[in-house]
Amino acid sequence: MNKLNRVLLMLIAMAAIMLLAVGIDKGLQRHERKMWEIERESVYEEARADIASMQANIQTLSEDPEALISYIEENELNYTEKKESVEDISAVPGTVDEEASPEELDGTETDGSVSDNESYESDSEGMDSGDDQMESLTSGNTVSGNSYSDSLVSGNSLSDNLVSGNSVSGNLVSGNILPGGLISGNLILNGEEKEICASYENTMKINRQDKKIIADSKVDFSACKITCLGDSITAASNLDTIEDYQAMSYPSQLGKILGAEEVVNLGIGGSSIGRYWENAFVDRYQEIPEDTDVILVMGGTNDGFCASEKELGSLDAREKDTFVGDLDELLFGLQKEYPDAQIVLITPLPNVLHDLLRKSRDYLLPQSAFVKVMKQLGEEHEIPVIDLYNANFLDTHDAAVIHALMPDGVHGNETGYRMLAQHIAAQLILIEEEKGVETVGE
Repeated sequence: MNKLNRVLLMLIAMAAIMLLAVGIDKGLQRHERKMWEIERESVYEEARADIASMQANIQTLSEDPEALISYIEENELNYTEKKESVEDISAVPGTVDEEASPEELDGTETDGSVSDNESYESDSEGMDSGDDQMESLTSGNTVSGNSYSDSLVSGNSLSDNLVSGNSVSGNLVSGNILPGGLISGNLILNGEEKEICASYENTMKINRQDKKIIADSKVDFSACKITCLGDSITAASNLDTIEDYQAMSYPSQLGKILGAEEVVNLGIGGSSIGRYWENAFVDRYQEIPEDTDVILVMGGTNDGFCASEKELGSLDAREKDTFVGDLDELLFGLQKEYPDAQIVLITPLPNVLHDLLRKSRDYLLPQSAFVKVMKQLGEEHEIPVIDLYNANFLDTHDAAVIHALMPDGVHGNETGYRMLAQHIAAQLILIEEEKGVETVGE
């Protein structure tokens, strides 16, 4: 009996030790989380201040092409991550034949539901694209092949790569933004595979194709209510010193392009998809009106400015307060609360501020890490993804894009936002055409 009691006491003691160990471990984890929350707030505030300073600096440099080119070259910002390659693919219905004449590509006549609006005529006018400054910025640029874009829409039957006209293989872009000759191909820079960024000419090419898609569209959006959930790029808050700046935002211009009944702009500057910054998308999507027909979720830029691997999270765990977990929760919530709405996820545009911030913060991840998660979760939820990141469109690693369209390195001017709106409009038209929908919102 005494032996049995000793065994029981031993087992009880072992269990108590194990419970104590678990309790201590959980207590340490809670303490670490609390300390990290305190530290993280300070780290994020420093990052915000640095980003604001960088934006102001690039904004000033954008007005001086020679200084801008020197700054980008000195900081090795004219290189970008090697983007996802595209396979050879036949033309997709609804895209533009690359052999079309410039006059056809520049056509802005609209029919159906697309509104005739003089402001959506040739966007190359008024951007100094023909003056000496633009020549110096785009000298040496070539856009190889006849690619439309890389993985513009994924997660639906349009396939992962909307490439019009001729097939594409190899690198999408060759050439350099700097004068003095062409540079082609990829290279290894600081241990990462990079490629020379030449986005301006491809952006103009995509824009011509977008306007052709819009002009040829038979999809009627006149009964459609669109809600845009996003950050400062959606809010156009960088233009807030201009009277009626909201009219220049991409949602406002999108509504005019599509002739939509109503567009609700839920963009808030500084907000992120995940909960680590203020006004997280996942905590405010319930503000979307119940009768919304199309929901556009464009984000990830601010997540990239602050999230380490810990905040990114994993597809296996999908924990709250991580990018993966919060985005997954957001998509589940949107599908549950707005079952009849067309939800579209939009990846962030590549930007030089992210690269500049990473130079002094080695815990930050490349933008591609967030894009891969967005595309994976979009596919899982069967939500179309407009992949701006891999499209070589409005990429500010190209000085010409900064000078003409994105003057602070991350936000558009009025023309930049217009081109973004036209691109998203064209992709929405393709999505609806693939579904066989003629009138959106009825």
